[in-house]
Amino acid sequence: MSEFSSLDYKMMSRAINLAKGGIYTTPPNPNVGCVITRDDAIVGEGFHYRAGEPHAEVNALNMAGDKAVGSTVYVTLEPCSHYGRTPPCASALIQARVAKVICAMEDPNPKVEGINMLRDAGIEVQVGLLKSDAEALNPAFIKRMQTGLPFVQLKMAASIDGQTALSNGESKWITSAQARSDVQKYRAQSDAILSTSKTVIEDNASLNVRWSELPETVKSQLAENEVRQPKRVILDRQNLLTSELKLFSTKGPRIIVSQQGDLSPHLAPSGQIDLVPTFADLASNFGINHLWVEAGATLATSLIKQGIVDELVLYLSPKLMGSDGRGLLGALGLQSMQETIELNFRDITQIGPDIRIIAKVENKES
Repeated sequence: MSEFSSLDYKMMSRAINLAKGGIYTTPPNPNVGCVITRDDAIVGEGFHYRAGEPHAEVNALNMAGDKAVGSTVYVTLEPCSHYGRTPPCASALIQARVAKVICAMEDPNPKVEGINMLRDAGIEVQVGLLKSDAEALNPAFIKRMQTGLPFVQLKMAASIDGQTALSNGESKWITSAQARSDVQKYRAQSDAILSTSKTVIEDNASLNVRWSELPETVKSQLAENEVRQPKRVILDRQNLLTSELKLFSTKGPRIIVSQQGDLSPHLAPSGQIDLVPTFADLASNFGINHLWVEAGATLATSLIKQGIVDELVLYLSPKLMGSDGRGLLGALGLQSMQETIELNFRDITQIGPDIRIIAKVENKES
């Protein structure tokens, strides 16, 4: 028999849905939702909207007021117990004299001891209700806390026969306006967008979020002045970037990875950038949980070979370009079918005339 009631499931489901209200605004903080009930009725609810602003529990407590006394609190992530830009939520719950707290999951941040803090104060705590749903809210935050590396999504676009450009290099536009709008949505959710100086120079790319190009479904929940510009991380080992590029005149913070830039790269014996320790520095020095990568075949191949891609987001256009075009990836050096990189398709959706495939990269090298 489950230790949780049907009401518990219903209230935690509501808290999880509330948490999704911050997917475009909370980074680098996790998405968290909270519902407070007394006598089986909701008296307060809220979600974390933006880093530096009140957390979900505080917003719910503010709504509940005096009705929080003796209440049951449903929260998607263990309440924080340390002072950051805001006071600890565990203390706020104790001061509000709630009776019970149900957490969907423990916080992977080792600094957080909110569950112990609540129990020490005599508050009943249960953990694990809809845990997998709560984990799905924050895969990037969880990965950085557990491994010290960001969650890496690699975006690629190709014709149906796997070509990214014609033999002469022409590539605009392989995919539709709808697919490019969909990319803006992913950019808006990420902590940082990463590319190479070669790609930035060839496309004169700004790599920012353009509200006018966001899907209407996003515009309906995000005003233009609420758009949060992700950091733009450019791998520039050869110091090729120049100030007249759009990158330097458009909104959004920049992190130039070069010997003279904002972050010095780790170099492999070959002289190429060693991506794993460099990405670890991006996570630890700049708090980057979610890294959205837009680059060409060379970087994509390196990422795949080094086993640091968590998800591939691939847009396939209903076009044929032929084998004389430029392919998605370079040589992987595989000698047998057992060595192939296996993918687990998470989602296949038609976006305008194109198909978007979201796939987990399964057989990573350590």
